[in-house]
Amino acid sequence: MREHGRTRRLLGLGMRTGGALLGSRLGRETDWRTLGEALFEGLSELKGPAMKLAQIMAQWDDLLPPDLADELARLQRQAEPMPWPKIREALVAHYGELDSVFEEIEPTPFASASMGQVHRATTRQGDRVVLKVQYPGLAEVLESDLAQVRRMMRLGRWLKVPQVRLDALFEELAESLRGELDYRAEARALARYRERYTACDWLVIPEPLEALCGPHVLAMRYVPGTPLRELEAAPDDLRQKMATHLADWLTEELFTYGELHADPHAGNFACDTEGRMVVYDLGAVIPVPAARLKTMLELLDATLAQDPLGMDEAMRRLGGRQGEGAPLALYREAAEAVAPLFVPGPQNFGDVRIHRRLRELSPRVWAALDRLQPPADTLLLSRTLNGHYWNLVRLGARLNMYERSQPLLGWARSL
Repeated sequence: MREHGRTRRLLGLGMRTGGALLGSRLGRETDWRTLGEALFEGLSELKGPAMKLAQIMAQWDDLLPPDLADELARLQRQAEPMPWPKIREALVAHYGELDSVFEEIEPTPFASASMGQVHRATTRQGDRVVLKVQYPGLAEVLESDLAQVRRMMRLGRWLKVPQVRLDALFEELAESLRGELDYRAEARALARYRERYTACDWLVIPEPLEALCGPHVLAMRYVPGTPLRELEAAPDDLRQKMATHLADWLTEELFTYGELHADPHAGNFACDTEGRMVVYDLGAVIPVPAARLKTMLELLDATLAQDPLGMDEAMRRLGGRQGEGAPLALYREAAEAVAPLFVPGPQNFGDVRIHRRLRELSPRVWAALDRLQPPADTLLLSRTLNGHYWNLVRLGARLNMYERSQPLLGWARSL
């Protein structure tokens, strides 16, 4: 599709979405399922930044209408792949004659996403590898796509999201997407993580093959595994092992290395035959300064103490709540909703009562955004953590969050 055609298509999807949001604000009944189907079909074909944004939004299960969230979630597992001839052209542009490098490349991808798709291959030396291939022409249309995404995000004004915060959030997302276009950077991240966790016997990071990598093709050794999204029917002991691995890894990343995997959709994680966690995609990793972690833990501390004034003060230290009129009643309800996950003993992340309460609270959070004014970096961080939370929900995790959080809260109080 030519660039002006993409722009027109994205603009049409944005206008349709905006009309649905406005109608909902005015009290009109909205067919979220039909809107979701239209977004799935359009974005699955167009791919690129808008599809990536929709995939991110699909992780925000507690904020979106269920029918819309269900349709957007399909973009994470059923996105239409790009035809093989176009992908082959991209591989030839990078490698030259493919037969001189590969014994075989499977034409059917086993994974397709917003920015590229993944094909299994065998090298002439007999190595089993996977090739992550960026969609041809994506770099050329990125900036025009981002301009349309910015227009879509301005629809958030109807949800009382301050424009300055929307603009800052857009810049965070745009910088991340621009970084994801350089697959050499992801190859370096894979190498860094492999060195970081070389002594960890329950975590697997695929090895990048530097000689076969380039700006638009990432080659890694093939590591088979069952994607996290397919583990919901797995034996309970395996799901609990994976949930523990994921929680331990996130804690290590945040509090030892000051980073966070910022693309938490379930296809990026898997379980291998030995019960180890495999992390396939490191295209999006964000830094998390210790000062930011400390303030977020202070907010959690005040929340668990059911102290609305303390919660408001922590929000201000985070850079939000710059206006007047602290929503103390909302703070109280949020504290009551979160508290059950942090009482002593193992807590069931699959408890539907907790999800129902959080979902019921979401409209009130949206309505108070003009007073809460969360800073963009914290909003992106919190939504990323929310995506990891829902992965734990999918696993039916039973974790002792009280035991896990106490040392971290003590760390924050000591600083």
